[in-house]
Amino acid sequence: MYAYIEGVVSEVTPKYIVCENNKIGYLLIVSNPYNYKPNETYKIYTYLYVREDIFDLYGFKTKAERDLFLKLISVSGIGPKSALSILASGSVNEIIKAIEDRNDAYLRKFPGIGAKASQQIILDLRGKVSFDNIDNQNTHSSKLDDVEAALMALGYNKKEITKVIAKLDGTKDEGDLVKEALKLITKI
Repeated sequence: MYAYIEGVVSEVTPKYIVCENNKIGYLLIVSNPYNYKPNETYKIYTYLYVREDIFDLYGFKTKAERDLFLKLISVSGIGPKSALSILASGSVNEIIKAIEDRNDAYLRKFPGIGAKASQQIILDLRGKVSFDNIDNQNTHSSKLDDVEAALMALGYNKKEITKVIAKLDGTKDEGDLVKEALKLITKI
């Protein structure tokens, strides 16, 4: 099994991306293909889904996203397509919170998830998914949220900000991130 692939995204389509690594193009089914920009390098966490005649390679931006995907497909009646649609429509934090809070109305809003499926997800996963795996992601996310707020306060529009935020390294501190964002936004 592949843990991750680090390479350049060479193709983006509505259903998948192609990530090139060592002159091999890996077709990765991802939740939001347009989150990936062509000709940019990404570290994409993967899961190889194997059934009788199916060998699909799924890709995720974070380990937490992949871990939640694996938990979701372990639920009876939830396949990879349903799990991917859940991840495409909600954040890892929101999905885990909905499961822990028994909020089946939130889970039913996802395509292909009805009352029975949402209740099964809660029954099977409540108490088994935690925020421990995503603490790092939360830190990165809150820093990037702060950068976004700072840029909005400076008068930049949401479209410009979204392009820039995707290129930032969330491990840096907020001050450095804002400086980097301003450099990037002036180049747009």
